[in-house]
Amino acid sequence: MQIQLLCVGNRMPTWVVAGYAEYAKRMPRECELKLRELPTGKRGKNADIARAVEEEGQKMQAAIPAGDRVVALDLSGSEWSTQQLAEALSRWQGDGRNVSLLVGGPDGLAPACLARADERWRLSALTFPHPLVRIVLAEQLYRAWSLLHNHPYHR
Repeated sequence: MQIQLLCVGNRMPTWVVAGYAEYAKRMPRECELKLRELPTGKRGKNADIARAVEEEGQKMQAAIPAGDRVVALDLSGSEWSTQQLAEALSRWQGDGRNVSLLVGGPDGLAPACLARADERWRLSALTFPHPLVRIVLAEQLYRAWSLLHNHPYHR
């Protein structure tokens, strides 16, 4: 199974790139984690935010491979403990499909992306900066994998 992390936003600081890469490289081949960055919609002083979110959503939907299980990271989603994430990861692997995790831009995911999602996941009630979300996701996926395989990292 391959997990594709689709994120709105590019040109991340070095610490974000390094943090994400550290956990992504730890994932085993049977649960490979790949990052795909999508450009942020045009924002500025008089920007039409709804239009920017819609543009981001169109690009995101075009980047989702056919047949993938789609998981939207959204405030309306379910919060999972590490154990629940491990169970979800096991379920995803058993499903036989690849997974696309959707992370929206500064104004969230487009309604069409939320409608396309098979499930919604809320990382936390806290608000995280979007660059940090990539690192948290990669680390938590690695932690869930380590829990499923009795790897000492989780302890």
